[in-house]
Amino acid sequence: MTTGKAFVAVAGNIGSGKSSLTRLLSEANGWTPMFESVEDNPYLSDFYADMKRWSFQLQVYFLSNRFRSHKSITEGNNSVVLDRVIYEDAEIFARNLYEIGNMEKRDYENYLALYDVMTEYLHPPDLLVYLRANVDTLLHQISLRGRDFEKSIRREYLEQLNGHYESWIARYTKGKLLVVESDGLDFVNRPEDLRAVLAMIGSRLGR
Repeated sequence: MTTGKAFVAVAGNIGSGKSSLTRLLSEANGWTPMFESVEDNPYLSDFYADMKRWSFQLQVYFLSNRFRSHKSITEGNNSVVLDRVIYEDAEIFARNLYEIGNMEKRDYENYLALYDVMTEYLHPPDLLVYLRANVDTLLHQISLRGRDFEKSIRREYLEQLNGHYESWIARYTKGKLLVVESDGLDFVNRPEDLRAVLAMIGSRLGR
């Protein structure tokens, strides 16, 4: 059990284990978990069916929800572990959609202007935990959870996202960072793996 308020965010590609680690961290430390909105997302299934048509709407939806979550965490008194941060939206997903031609330039520039204004008001997490995983690991874990709208996700798309993640993590300077090499880890089913990750996080937080 850690002491004092903590704001930890878990980042990583689709299928990297963010939600599972968020839940396990909250249980181990008594932190409040905040999960990415997936099941109630009104755009996600449409987006995977037609990315070009729905990319801008989806990204604005995520931006609004993550800004609200991030703001409530920094203004609150509870320790929180957050599943995916607002920075990933712009640095990874919106950028990739624009670069592959699935978001128009004017929409992308409008989105970035909104993102820049919103993030000026946010205090970064005390620690960002990045789950690094190769595409084979991502595809395997995506298949295990069996979400219908994720069945159309292509290897190429995940590879593109991984490239943007590595670029972003190499430039991340907003706060403390912990990179967890998650290929071969199973912190859900192997207690020793979870203990190792928890120890790394506690050490990086200085607790």
